[in-house]
Amino acid sequence: MNSKYQPLFEGYKLPSGVELKNRLLMAPMTHSSSNKDGSVSTQELSYYRERSAGVGAVITACAYVQPSGKGFKNAFGADEDQLVPGLSELAMTIQDQGAKAILQIFHAGRMAIPDLLPDRQPISASAVASEREGAVTPREMTEDEIEETIIAFGEATRRAIEAGYDGVEIHGANTYLIQQFFSPHSNRRTDKWGGSVEKRMSFPLAVIDEVKKAVKEYAENPFIVGYRLSPEERENPGITMDDTLQLVDVLAKQGLDYVHVSMRDFFDGSMRDQDDEESRVVLVKERVGDRVPVIGVGDILTPDAAMKAFETGVPLLALGHALIMEPQWVQKVKDGREDEIRTTLSKTAQTELVLPDPLWISITRTPGWFPVVD
Repeated sequence: MNSKYQPLFEGYKLPSGVELKNRLLMAPMTHSSSNKDGSVSTQELSYYRERSAGVGAVITACAYVQPSGKGFKNAFGADEDQLVPGLSELAMTIQDQGAKAILQIFHAGRMAIPDLLPDRQPISASAVASEREGAVTPREMTEDEIEETIIAFGEATRRAIEAGYDGVEIHGANTYLIQQFFSPHSNRRTDKWGGSVEKRMSFPLAVIDEVKKAVKEYAENPFIVGYRLSPEERENPGITMDDTLQLVDVLAKQGLDYVHVSMRDFFDGSMRDQDDEESRVVLVKERVGDRVPVIGVGDILTPDAAMKAFETGVPLLALGHALIMEPQWVQKVKDGREDEIRTTLSKTAQTELVLPDPLWISITRTPGWFPVVD
């Protein structure tokens, strides 16, 4: 291995006591390749098996915690006990390759797909549609529904523990339900769940408490609890960086193992102010990095890009597209074969790269998403 990449391969102990073998994780990425009943598919297992050997941990694609929270066709669920065997098989598949297995849990809220819902009606903090073409206006959740959803996150955590996962990541990012409660755009409530920035934190914090409660009750070994967030929204009113810095100050007091900052590019500045070019990931690290570990992600495709990100002081890095295009990314860096890392996708590479059919179709039919070449 080239010695300049050695820091990426140093071990890291999370606050819970779980030890990662290196600083690199597989980022959570939707692949829409589960079975129709929400169970883990054979193609899904093969996809993760191929990508788990090098990284310190794999954060899975998001698993919905309630039937009302389905955000993707052929997503997998953590909402029923009958799904535990398949979840367990996925956890073991990841762990057998030497990585920790982290199940990302979520509810899509107003971003749920109506055709996938029992009553075809998305729900959210308030009856406000997202600012996207074809968006459906959600129904405002009742107090009972809010409490039921909080409990569902705890139940999903219990199932993750029973299935043998090393942890869960609470998905509070990418415009889904937890973020919707924090956002002044989607949360116009005047009860205890909305209003001031502090009140808009109430639902995320209640979810964290319920997850931690499940961990305390069911986990016999150290268990990771992470939280993913998106630092800003384009909408007005929308989440600002000031809002997020207030949120992470509170998150840093929750005993979490990490805060995962969801970005398209690690070094991207503000989406609300083009003159503000400071990395949102770095801003979060500077605010709370001495109190809670931070995971950075976004367009880290080469080892040099990883080192540039790592040198900001962010201790953990998640690889997304890089591991789609090059499942052996980490091993090739470790073996000094970084010049062999693929940075494009050949139209004939699906089988070699062990990519599930639905994901491959999406990649090849979505111009500009991946660098697909002949």
